[in-house]
Amino acid sequence: MALFLRRGAALAARSIRAAAASSASTSVHRLPSVGSLAGAGELAPTKLFLLEARRGFAKGKKSKDDGRGDTVQDAPDIGPTVKSAATQQMEAAVVALSRELSKLRTGRASPGMLDHIMVETTGVKVALNRLAVVSVLDAHTLSVMPYDPSSMKSIEHAIISSPLGINPTPDGNRIIANIPPLTKENIQALCKVVTKSAEDFKQSIRRARQKALDTIKKSASGMPKDDVKRLEKEVEELTKKFIKSADDMCKAKEKEISGN
Repeated sequence: MALFLRRGAALAARSIRAAAASSASTSVHRLPSVGSLAGAGELAPTKLFLLEARRGFAKGKKSKDDGRGDTVQDAPDIGPTVKSAATQQMEAAVVALSRELSKLRTGRASPGMLDHIMVETTGVKVALNRLAVVSVLDAHTLSVMPYDPSSMKSIEHAIISSPLGINPTPDGNRIIANIPPLTKENIQALCKVVTKSAEDFKQSIRRARQKALDTIKKSASGMPKDDVKRLEKEVEELTKKFIKSADDMCKAKEKEISGN
């Protein structure tokens, strides 16, 4: 009986040891962490692909169009814009010069010589040519016909107060303005004013030229050299054209002042 019990205990111990050995030999496969692909060689190719895709998405990777950086864009043609801007500025200078010269008195009657006179009416200053029609009666006489007869006194006072040296007289519903002849001293003084005005506005034309050349210079790196030279030449030609226009205008005004 004792022999039988010892054999049974030995068999039970062998069974326990065999079961423990079998459990230790069983391997467990785990997926590698998202941050590392160590051990990925033990996975099937399909699972490895899905793991790579998931890892890339988690890091926010985006596909890039490599060809997009190879696109070469042509530099825009700035010529029309530069010339248009320069022309507008130079034209504005010539128009302003013409307006200034029209304010200067001459020995002959001219409707424009009263345009710059400001008339105060109902507490507001308004240009005379917006309140009345000015016309030439003869070489030395102007007629001023107010749209509103009640403004005659204000217009008459404004003409007297102007630096033109005109003494108007009422004549019914109009004002008669006699233009006195200019003295030699008056003519010399007015011609100096014309010369000064001409130089001031020619400087405005030259500033427009310089601004255009600066714009061309800034864009020169993206333009062919021949195009840069051509555009600079065209700007110079524009400048000469408007300078000549200003000079011709002033010569005509001096001639009108001197009566020659």
